[in-house]
Amino acid sequence: MTHSAVVSGRIAAETAVKLDKLAERLDRSRAWIVARAVEQFVEEEAEFLASLDEAERQIDRGEFFTQEQMEAWFEARHRGEAAE
Repeated sequence: MTHSAVVSGRIAAETAVKLDKLAERLDRSRAWIVARAVEQFVEEEAEFLASLDEAERQIDRGEFFTQEQMEAWFEARHRGEAAE
């Protein structure tokens, strides 16, 4: 059995109209669509924050390029492609 929690929130009236149209087209309830949207948002935000945490750990370990190094790499690559 899946456990669930009730969450309440406000959305713009225009968004509610779009939500109802989507629910009708998908033959799903408002609640089903909102639950999927929240799940997706939470998952994506958690992944994004985890990637930021990893980036900070990489910086702490010195695993990064400076702006100048990246510009030099880009220029070298650009010159190489222009020569072809």
